[in-house]
Amino acid sequence: MKQELLQEKFPIFKLEINKTETRFKSAQELVDHFVKLIDDHKITRFIGEFDHCSHTKGLEGGEIADDIIDARNVVFCFGTKLPKAEMLAVRPRSIGIAETATGFLISFLEAPMALANDTMETWIKGVVNNAAA
Repeated sequence: MKQELLQEKFPIFKLEINKTETRFKSAQELVDHFVKLIDDHKITRFIGEFDHCSHTKGLEGGEIADDIIDARNVVFCFGTKLPKAEMLAVRPRSIGIAETATGFLISFLEAPMALANDTMETWIKGVVNNAAA
């Protein structure tokens, strides 16, 4: 798992894996897996799934990188406290899943809560063969 600054302002975590390194065969299978992890977690609440690929293809002038076969977001919330209204700007959470012919890029924006980052990182690393879920 790598941490980087996307477009010089967005701190993200990402994992690129080859399809031979995971039991998952499609972005949708990964979505279903993450939804189950979210549903089973004592704090998280599943909100929805966003089919970014279909959305972008449906837009006049919408562009998708040639290597992307599918692109989805799993949207959910970790919020255990709402100490001030401004916290809504950084919620909810999303795990992005981009599928290519050879693999997946799974990513998320760094959260202001260590528990959220640690949990999402564990979930994502868990999709790699022989990794702890």
